[in-house]
Amino acid sequence: MTIHDISLTISPDLPTWPGDPGLELEQFESMDKGAHANVTRIGSSVHLGTHVDAPHHFLNDGRTVEGLPLEVLTGPCYVLQLPDGIDAITAEVLDRSEITSDMKRILFGTSNSHFWAKGEKEFQTDFVAITEDGAEWLVERGVQLVGVDYLSVAPYGDSVPTHRILLEAGVVVVEGLNLSQVVRGFYDLYCLPLKIAGSDGAPARAILIQK
Repeated sequence: MTIHDISLTISPDLPTWPGDPGLELEQFESMDKGAHANVTRIGSSVHLGTHVDAPHHFLNDGRTVEGLPLEVLTGPCYVLQLPDGIDAITAEVLDRSEITSDMKRILFGTSNSHFWAKGEKEFQTDFVAITEDGAEWLVERGVQLVGVDYLSVAPYGDSVPTHRILLEAGVVVVEGLNLSQVVRGFYDLYCLPLKIAGSDGAPARAILIQK
């Protein structure tokens, strides 16, 4: 059994969505200063690094992250690695892919993963994302979970349509995956967001198990 950690390491160097608060880590108790233990405070957007979107993020409907179904967040998944020349995940691209009707959890590896492999610290606006018609394609085929390898499932500057289509259909959206070291194929996914009451999203630890 091989375990692939596809989560981003949370650090002050990690890119964040423009306008979101950056990561703040403050060690307010320090053993070096005489305390009995080291204790750190964290502050950030809930959409930090590898994270899960709840429907409430774009629908304002009260369906928050602690209610997301664990049976969707864990289970068999397929990693689809797309060639570097593809700059958007459209319905046409999906039509040409090997996705079949029995694939209910799909993670998209794209050229975005090169950003993580290179340790890119600046936010990139030209990331590969799922277009509106691509989102409709996935919903029509009954996909239950979609994961992408940058900080948004939707194109920069056009966030609403893709998010709304997926979230209204109950598709679980996982963003900020690092798939740079994962080949295409079938795996078991375990993705567990923090159980934050009333939140529109939460950071998550995501792993793939290859048997």
